[in-house]
Amino acid sequence: MYKRVYILVIFTLLVILSYNIYHNSNKSETLSRFGSSGQEVTNIQTRLKNWGYYTGAVDGVYGSKTVAAVKKFQQNNGLIPDGIAGTQTLAKMGIQNSSNSAGSNSNNLNLLAKLINGEARGEPYNGMVAVGAVVLNRVSNPNFPSTVAGVIYQSGAFDAVSDGQINLTPSTQAYNAARDALNGWDPSGGAIYYFNPATATNKWIWSRPLTITIGRHRFCK
Repeated sequence: MYKRVYILVIFTLLVILSYNIYHNSNKSETLSRFGSSGQEVTNIQTRLKNWGYYTGAVDGVYGSKTVAAVKKFQQNNGLIPDGIAGTQTLAKMGIQNSSNSAGSNSNNLNLLAKLINGEARGEPYNGMVAVGAVVLNRVSNPNFPSTVAGVIYQSGAFDAVSDGQINLTPSTQAYNAARDALNGWDPSGGAIYYFNPATATNKWIWSRPLTITIGRHRFCK
């Protein structure tokens, strides 16, 4: 009799413990998905609309058009295209929630290092830092998105995003360059654009005022 009661108590405690673990883990990763609504959904729609993924109304309701837009964004950025805006997807969009706000600085470092690695591999070190500085200069410029992720993933902004090189593992040098840029070093001279004269096909970019040439890149405003 006592043995059965003991087993029942242990079983009950295990069920309660399992529920708490599951409940807390779900709380730690806030998800926006089909049927969700609110400010986070509005932020998702706004960014996706600015980047050309979303064509519906910015109404804060996570409908089928939002799901389709999120899937396209995920496919283009090395994520599982499930249409759910989980922690990784929100981080790449530059949206903070309870689960990723504490790690936003780390996310910025990692993402900036990936871009530098994809865009400026083989360039002089100060040229790598300058690429990172351009991203940060855009964040501070009202004509561009206000987050590192927003700038980097703005549609057509960087070749490394378009061709997938941003998904390569960054080198130690790329991480160091990202840290230097985040710490305020700007070898670009305040530039918000850069290009390689040997491969540039856009005539407009040549009209921008030159700030400095580093390696194969011309930096300009």
